Amino acid sequence: MTMTATDVTTLRSGANALFRRKRLMAFGLPLMVLAYLTYIFFAFDILGLAKRFEVDNARALVADSYSYKTHVTRDNRSGDVVIAIEGERKGTYAPGTSPEWVDLGRDTVIDLEGGYLVTFGAENLVSFDIPGYGVITAQPDRRKGVQAQLPTDEVPEWINLSKNRLAITTDAGRLTVTRNRTEVFRYFTGWELFFFTLDSPYHGMGVGEVMARAFDGEAGAIFNDIWTNKMWRHQEVVWAIFETILMAFLGTMGAAIVALPLAFLAAKNFSPLVTVRQVTRRFFDFFRGVDALIWTIVLARAFGPGPLTGALAILITDTGSFGKMFSEALENVDKKQIEGIQSTGANPIQRYRFGVIPQVTPVLLSQILYYLESNTRSATIIGAITGGGIGLMLTQAMITQKDWEEVSYYIVLIILMVMLMDWFSGWLRRRLIAGDESGR
Repeated sequence: MTMTATDVTTLRSGANALFRRKRLMAFGLPLMVLAYLTYIFFAFDILGLAKRFEVDNARALVADSYSYKTHVTRDNRSGDVVIAIEGERKGTYAPGTSPEWVDLGRDTVIDLEGGYLVTFGAENLVSFDIPGYGVITAQPDRRKGVQAQLPTDEVPEWINLSKNRLAITTDAGRLTVTRNRTEVFRYFTGWELFFFTLDSPYHGMGVGEVMARAFDGEAGAIFNDIWTNKMWRHQEVVWAIFETILMAFLGTMGAAIVALPLAFLAAKNFSPLVTVRQVTRRFFDFFRGVDALIWTIVLARAFGPGPLTGALAILITDTGSFGKMFSEALENVDKKQIEGIQSTGANPIQRYRFGVIPQVTPVLLSQILYYLESNTRSATIIGAITGGGIGLMLTQAMITQKDWEEVSYYIVLIILMVMLMDWFSGWLRRRLIAGDESGR
């Protein structure tokens, strides 16, 4: 077959048009993405965010997540010296006692090691000996403010000096002097008092000694001291995790129970009335269209805070999601199996029980278990609003902006909880759906 000049021209025109479209996509799409990113850059003021970023604050925040501070505080009005871990009353040393690096003599001498030495002297005088720089002295006075003397006329960046406040930040520790209080704190790696508080007879013991005491009949007392730890509140944390899982479980399973019968009304092959189907489907759209956090706020106003409010919020949202998925699964069932059950003389309920449910059960269980795992994470945030679960404790620790090691502790627990639920849902899915007896 011979091609004419017209055919060649037509093919060439088509090929050129195709190449133009491809070039347009190859260059136009990246340009659109670049234009969008440029808009984001200016709309979100990226330059302003970069300027406001404080490296020192970020470094301190990271350090707080894996370490703790021991505060040595002198009341400049009474002269009393208090030593407390993280500055909390629950971590306060008994009067007359102190860590080995603090000497409670006539003058309080704080050895920050490496040559860094802080001395609380008479008449509220405080001195800070800094290697390579010299001795800084300060005299707080309620009327004159903080009178400080530096070895040099120029104030370094790591010293913040004003009329009423002196703050010195070094790698060894930090000193803050105000009219009413002089405070030194020093960082240590780890989570201090995680197992035993200062008033526990087991505080300061090594692991071997504690284990020996446990085998000698003190296991109950050791567990009680850990369980009732006032600093880390292990008892409350375990209950909070239980509340979080309970919210996710009640909300997910309750939604599945409510959504299953409603799904039959939304499925075409089980609900012949168009009006009923449309009303049911809009019902599902309404509940899943509003996020669970919004339902949480609404229900909290109606029922008050608590885990039950969070469970209801999850139930309402997931009812819409489950209803849509369940109805689609019902519309895809094999009619031959239903007809086979019907040929035996089974009534409608029996046809649904033995002809429909076995077909959709794997899909339903898979979706329910997946949402149970997902809702475990969501219940953490919902709990922060409703006043229950580990989410509330995490929010409280973050609001104080003080004990970030507790924030790290709660985050680690949440991750472990989600991993556990992921493993459990996968194991249960294999046992119920695939019939894997080993659960691997």
